[in-house]
Parts: sequence; C-alpha cells; structure tokens
Amino acid sequence: MAQRPPTPDGAAVFDRKAVRMHRDRAAPGFATHGDFLVREVGERLVGRLDDVKRRFARVLDLGCHGGQLGPMLRERVSPELLVEADLSQGMVSRAEGPSRLVADEEWLPLRAASLDLVVSALSLHWVNDLPGALVQVRQALRPDGLLIAAMLGGDTLFELREAFLQAEAGHEGGVRPHVSPFPDVQTLGALLQRTGFALPVVDSDLITVTYESAYALMRDLRAMGEANATWGRARHFARRGTLRALEARYRETFGRRDGRIPATFQVLYLTGWKPHESQQQPARRGSGAVPLSDALRSETS
Repeated sequence: MAQRPPTPDGAAVFDRKAVRMHRDRAAPGFATHGDFLVREVGERLVGRLDDVKRRFARVLDLGCHGGQLGPMLRERVSPELLVEADLSQGMVSRAEGPSRLVADEEWLPLRAASLDLVVSALSLHWVNDLPGALVQVRQALRPDGLLIAAMLGGDTLFELREAFLQAEAGHEGGVRPHVSPFPDVQTLGALLQRTGFALPVVDSDLITVTYESAYALMRDLRAMGEANATWGRARHFARRGTLRALEARYRETFGRRDGRIPATFQVLYLTGWKPHESQQQPARRGSGAVPLSDALRSETS
C-alpha cells in the first residue's frame, strides 16, 4: 500500500499509524461490539441515494470498516463493481465483497474518471489532508459522478470532552486532548466548493447513545476503532483519581434521571457532484427578468 510517512509535522493533527492500529485492533470484534454507529449512519447515508434517479455502475466505499455498507449498496444501487477500501487490513479482510483494497484516504491509488459514486461513512474525520483527499476523490469520479459521505462533526462527544477537561484540571495539573477536533457545517461546505465539487450540500444530524458509565462509553469507542489518535494525546493511562473524577463530573453535569449518561455524536453529511455541463448552473449576470432599477426604486419615487 502506498502511504506517506507518518511524520508529526505542523499540519498533521492525527497519527495515521495509530488510526490504522486502532482499527486493526477493533476489527475482530467490530461486527458484534463496535459497528452499531456505522450501520446506523450507513443506513441514513445510503438511504439518501433513493432520491437520486440515476445509475451508478462503479462504486467505491471509502473507509469501509468491515464492509457494513456493502449489502446496503448492493441492494439499493446494484453496481457492476463495488470496491471496498479501508486503511486497515484487519477491517478490509472482513468485508464480504470480491473487490477489496487496503488504501489510505490521503493517498488514493485510483485512476482518473474511473468511478460513478464514492460513499464514505465515518472515516474522513481521521484524515489530516481532507482537502487533498477530496480533490483525489473528485479526480477519480467521472463527470457528473457523486460523492456522498458522513463524518463526525464538532459537537461529537462534547460531554466527554467537558468531563475530561474538568477532571484533568483538578487532578493532573493540565489537560490533553481526549476527543478529536472535528469540523463544522460551514467549514465543510466551503471546503467542498474549494475542492471543485458542484452543487455542494452539507447538513447535520445528532445521534445520542446512553451508557451506564463513562467507562462503558470509552470501551465502546475502543471497540469502534474510534480511540483518540491525535498527535497530542497522552501516551499513558489516566490516573485512577482522574478517571473517578471523570465519572463523577460526567454524571453531575450530564447524568439522566434513569442513572445513565448520554453521549452525543454529531454526524455531518456531505454531498457533491463532479462538474458536468448537464448540471444546473447559476444564472448569467444580467439575465434577470426584473430590471435592477426596479429592485432599487425608492418608496418615495
């Protein structure tokens, strides 16, 4: 697999080697313990294709995890070719399709204009060079090809972030990032335009999952392959006192009456088309039916 060296330069937020290791570690039990969020988001994502009245013959599932989207895509799209690709060999090996590929989203081995549709569910939020990855996807799409993706947004796990901040401030003498930085709707909308996609749309959804404890939430994140992989993460386990304070702060601030705690996942959905002359275009300047003078006429004239 072609891959850039994992150097922690000034522009790199995520340790891509750690991202791959986390997914490899999660892969054996992912289908039974960690894939619930990918399946839920995948259903919502692929369901959006029901409104697109066209055929997609060549499809890429980018960041396929264990192939959870494969059956959904085969049922709804019936592609001639479905390529399932992931950074993790452990994940890819569990996909059921015949066309599987170990590939880094930041360094895609794809021919230009070779795909009709690229789908990605909960993978792109771990990419350092997201503009570069989007440009590569656009180049791999045929004219009028579609990108439809879902990634975690900035409000994801705000409860865990706040509880860790309070706990570490009181027990560690400082704080380190425990939840990854995620983009917002406005940033992604501008990024789709900047990377050359036509008709870009970005919207968001909130999914709230409840847990019996903060420890159970962190076990689930590990089972999902979503453990912290930022370069600035702590390289040792948190102290017992910090973890006890984390649990207490979480319950005190966010706990529910039934004794469980909520964990919020903000999911951002991205849609963009590779430009084609058949697509709807903005009107030419000066082509409006109402003269500008009429629009600017004062009330007293």
